[in-house]
Amino acid sequence: MVVKDYLLLFSPLIAAGLSSYLTYLFAIKSKRQESILKFKEEKYSNLLILLQGFIGKTVNANTKKKFFEEQYRSWLYCSDDVVKAINHMVKLVIDSKGNDPDREVGRKAVGDIVLAMRKDLLKKTDLTYKEFVYTDVI
Repeated sequence: MVVKDYLLLFSPLIAAGLSSYLTYLFAIKSKRQESILKFKEEKYSNLLILLQGFIGKTVNANTKKKFFEEQYRSWLYCSDDVVKAINHMVKLVIDSKGNDPDREVGRKAVGDIVLAMRKDLLKKTDLTYKEFVYTDVI
């Protein structure tokens, strides 16, 4: 047999093996990304709920404490923009020294956190912080 015959015989086998391996790699990568997205979505949901401790009539120390506990864990999974937005809000809370910060500045700080989370999960959004409206139910 000539080299040409060997190539004709083995090239489909090599192509099939390579194709299977690449399909496997892309499937694993896709599944991993899906798992990370689901994890982040769950964690961001927790942070969003705990933000209620800083807004309107639902302000309370216990919810704030839980928020700060989750904030420390968030360094492991949040995007840089989310961490910066949270840090900005925390600085605002610290600087207000127990007084209510300016309503619009506070609204922007919380809205920026929500917006950063959306951008991390969805990659693109046309919303601004103004679209995030918290409604007191108490």
